[in-house]
Amino acid sequence: MTTVVPTSEEDPALAVVRFTSELAWADAGPEAAEEQVNRLCLEAQESMVMGRWMDLASLMLTSADLMFSKVSDKDLECIFTVICNLVTKPESLDEVHEMTKLISGKIIQQPNDKPAMRLKILFNLYNLLENPYSRFFVYMKALNLAVNGKVTEHIIPSFKKIDSFLKEWNIDIKDKRALFLGIANVLKESRSSSKDSFKFLTKYLATFSGEDAHTMDEAKEEAVRTIIEFVKSPDMFQCDLLDMPAIGQLENDAKYASVYQLLKIFLTQRLDGYLEFQAGNSALLKSYGLVHEDCIAKMRLMSLVDLGSNESGQIPYGLIKDTLQINNDEVEKWVVKARTAKLMDCKMDQMNQVVIVRRCTERIFGQHQWQTLRTKLSTWRANVANVISTIQATNKITEDGSHSQAVQGLIIR
Repeated sequence: MTTVVPTSEEDPALAVVRFTSELAWADAGPEAAEEQVNRLCLEAQESMVMGRWMDLASLMLTSADLMFSKVSDKDLECIFTVICNLVTKPESLDEVHEMTKLISGKIIQQPNDKPAMRLKILFNLYNLLENPYSRFFVYMKALNLAVNGKVTEHIIPSFKKIDSFLKEWNIDIKDKRALFLGIANVLKESRSSSKDSFKFLTKYLATFSGEDAHTMDEAKEEAVRTIIEFVKSPDMFQCDLLDMPAIGQLENDAKYASVYQLLKIFLTQRLDGYLEFQAGNSALLKSYGLVHEDCIAKMRLMSLVDLGSNESGQIPYGLIKDTLQINNDEVEKWVVKARTAKLMDCKMDQMNQVVIVRRCTERIFGQHQWQTLRTKLSTWRANVANVISTIQATNKITEDGSHSQAVQGLIIR
């Protein structure tokens, strides 16, 4: 197969047009093929001379699908490097963006055909762009391609740079919502840690603040999804979802009020509250893929944490047994589980049958918890200042005493 090798005698773009048109018309016979190749090359030359870069890009992309099926990966990358480089030609940012839409649209048309290569080409296009919004546009196309082509592993590493990307792109709220939701969908598709997907779902929901009812409606489905992800996750025990307007709107919603109630139980009540809810809503839990036994296990841990936060530093074994609805010989097992999950810093006093709690994770960390933390930090800061003042005063007394003794020694002599 012929490889595209631009020479000094022919512009790279023209070489690509010649190569792809020869490939496209290969089965038409020599005479017909030559005529069409010459026509397309002439059209390409006219576009280059006139600076009609959009027309040239469109012409070069005519055989895009054919190229993916018949050209080697090495040649394919070479061809699209030349095509993508056209976005550096126009002076108008609007024209650059239209070309970006055209090229990226062709690249993602068949996501199941060489998806990793298509994603690589998109990233090459991204790096050639200077317009921040065009870069954002290509990144969103890459997110969709990664999901549809099942190559999410190639884009997930870029999520670590999202904060710096956001500063660069300077996008509005609607675009941020699309971005956060797109990333959450990629993470869900890749079956990454539920915490990672949950993080971007909460970022998405956080953008719905002070919006009208119509706009808030957009967030309902994802609000429900976020709640279910939290309840279902075996290693998430803390969140601030109840403070979010996007979540709060579900409280009185005819369709989703029960889902809101479930979240409130997990964040503010104990096991008995969940069991009472489950008795009347077992079909609802099953419809969202929630397993009753898993919910019980999570609620036992969260109930134990709640006991630790409200029992003045000591929890009797009997209270744990009754609250978690377990046997006597299971108490220490659940305390160990809570310690392993780093929900509690505690020790077990087997002699007195109590758990001595030094620290517990708060299930909710909202405004009240931030205020409590701020108060504790202020107290700690004042205490440290007092200690420093005391040390400085002690040092001054010591220095004055030493100076006095030195003076007395001189007088005696």
